[in-house]
Amino acid sequence: MASDSKRLKYSIIFPLFFLVIIWLIKIFEVELNLDFSFLGIYPLKVKGLIGILTAPLIHASFNHLISNSIPFFILGVALFYFYPKVAHKVFIFIYLTTNIWVWLSARSAYHIGASGIIYGLTSFIFFSGIIRKDTRLAAISLLTIFLYGSMVWGIFPLKQTISFESHLFGAIAGIVMAIYYKNYDVDVKNTKDFDDENPNINSTDNSSEIKYFYNEEKDS
Repeated sequence: MASDSKRLKYSIIFPLFFLVIIWLIKIFEVELNLDFSFLGIYPLKVKGLIGILTAPLIHASFNHLISNSIPFFILGVALFYFYPKVAHKVFIFIYLTTNIWVWLSARSAYHIGASGIIYGLTSFIFFSGIIRKDTRLAAISLLTIFLYGSMVWGIFPLKQTISFESHLFGAIAGIVMAIYYKNYDVDVKNTKDFDDENPNINSTDNSSEIKYFYNEEKDS
């Protein structure tokens, strides 16, 4: 029981730290009446390269931020709880790979928000559960998808203001990691991995929102 408690506490640290950072950034942006959308990913432009590192930290509104925060926390804790030794590697791969793919091939706009990561974590946990035939892992992702609204539709270009590219590439990155770590031993009843390491979700605003700044024209 003590080991389980310690494992859970460890699993909460990183997701909570990440959320504190993105909330502080949004509060700072609003309080100083600034617009940090320029820190998003602008595909195939030098000015958009910074977004590979910063885009998931920037959100269009508090509603956008709130709708991303709860699923990120749930999935982040699940990642670090079930995969303590490789969680950081999985997170970094999804974070960077998703954003690089967006920069290389997405529409010309500033792509912002953490939902690409959310799709990546969902995809990783879900497909890892399928590959391992572990219903516990798959159930966590299915529950998140169910609670998180029409999440699956986020990978399709249904709304102009939604970065479906971030969602799609995040999901693909998660699948890649699930396959890569298919032989990683997961056992929630065995805390050996952790010890050795020592270490209103129903919102429909579940996207990486984007602001369009067309060179040729602007929407009125």
